[in-house]
Amino acid sequence: MSQPHRKAVLNLYKTLLYLGRDWPQGSDLFRKRLHKVFVRNSEESDPAKIESMIKHGQFVVKEIEALYKLKKYRAMKRRYYDDN
Repeated sequence: MSQPHRKAVLNLYKTLLYLGRDWPQGSDLFRKRLHKVFVRNSEESDPAKIESMIKHGQFVVKEIEALYKLKKYRAMKRRYYDDN
């Protein structure tokens, strides 16, 4: 793996670990699954394939952020607006 890809993968892993702290099923489960996915793909050497996996990982980061923002919005809505 080339150095730019290595840095991008490590940065993606750290970002996902950070986002996994608030995972609804628990951060430990998230960390185990994340580690399993990264270990499974660690032997990949095709630069195009690595680049596509990095882009998919960045998409997953955006989806997790959206999930957390939606959760926060729903909590605030429940707190301030009466559903009756």
